[in-house]
Amino acid sequence: MSEVTQILSALERGQACAAEELLPLVYDELRRLAAWHMANEQPGQTLQATALVHEAYLRLVGKEAPQWNGRRHFFAAAAEAMRRILVENARRKKRLKRGGDLERVDVAEVQIAAPLPDDDLLALDEALEKLAKTDARAVELVKLCFFVRLTQEQAAKELGISVSTAERTWAFARAWLFREIQANRAVPE
Repeated sequence: MSEVTQILSALERGQACAAEELLPLVYDELRRLAAWHMANEQPGQTLQATALVHEAYLRLVGKEAPQWNGRRHFFAAAAEAMRRILVENARRKKRLKRGGDLERVDVAEVQIAAPLPDDDLLALDEALEKLAKTDARAVELVKLCFFVRLTQEQAAKELGISVSTAERTWAFARAWLFREIQANRAVPE
């Protein structure tokens, strides 16, 4: 009888301390199983393989008196737990309060590059004016990075802010401007 099977038998008998011994023995295999599940997921998945392993493991050993008929049954139960977690995560993302069917856009992929056609430049100018009411520093950063072509580090130095603050502000401004410009394009004139 393998060590994993012995520990599983101890868990069935109610020996809670066996759960601590089980994880180090099965972690690598569970991690490979989780990585396989995650490879089949859509891009942009926010759940990490490690979190998936931990959540599945807690579900497996957190039950009262788990009943496994050996190693194979344990890993089949682990695979099923991971599948259920991924399904729950997908359902949670589809809920309206989480954005429903809105398309996720990676901020790093949003391209705002000069020169722009006149209509786009006007739309950007209008959006910048609206953004100035919310966050004037973000507008200054956009002007420095977009129009003056400074790097975020150079713009941060000019504005007297940290590079990480400049990066966060840049990501916010790009997303905000993208959303605002897209919303204005959708409105017929």
